[in-house]
Amino acid sequence: MSARIALTLPDPERDHIHGSAHGSIKLLEYGDYECPFCAAAQPIVNEIQRQLGDDLLFAFRHFPLTQIHPHSEHAAEAAEAADAQGNFWGMHHVLFENQSALEDQDIAKYAADLDLDEIRLIREVTSSVFASRIREDFKNGIRGGVNGTPTFFINGERYDGALDLKNLLNSLTFQST
Repeated sequence: MSARIALTLPDPERDHIHGSAHGSIKLLEYGDYECPFCAAAQPIVNEIQRQLGDDLLFAFRHFPLTQIHPHSEHAAEAAEAADAQGNFWGMHHVLFENQSALEDQDIAKYAADLDLDEIRLIREVTSSVFASRIREDFKNGIRGGVNGTPTFFINGERYDGALDLKNLLNSLTFQST
């Protein structure tokens, strides 16, 4: 029998959150923008957000697996640079939708499409302005037992079940009771 790994709950003051900070269910994802499994999980997360509404606080933390996904850290930097301009979630979704196109010119186009200052964004990405933030997420993930992506935590407890809507939703609603 394996021990359940607990992790610090999402912090609305620090983490990228979507939903109500007062939601009774806290879902935290450690993800990598170049990971196909993370991209496949996004529609599931979106549907869970739709179904649970204000009962759910969803948070995303970076866990770029640079050994197998060479653009993942760069993409995480782009999401952080978009956040500095007020649109983390817009860039978050665009990056997952365009995993095969994560070069600087692609990211600049996404920034422009999101009405962000693409010159500023690329300057911040190429200067690694947000590298310490991404490293902090990664280190916190390692301390919490994350070793791959996506890794989810429900109310601080690692979720090791199947990554499908039915199982994840059942675990979320069970954890909230």
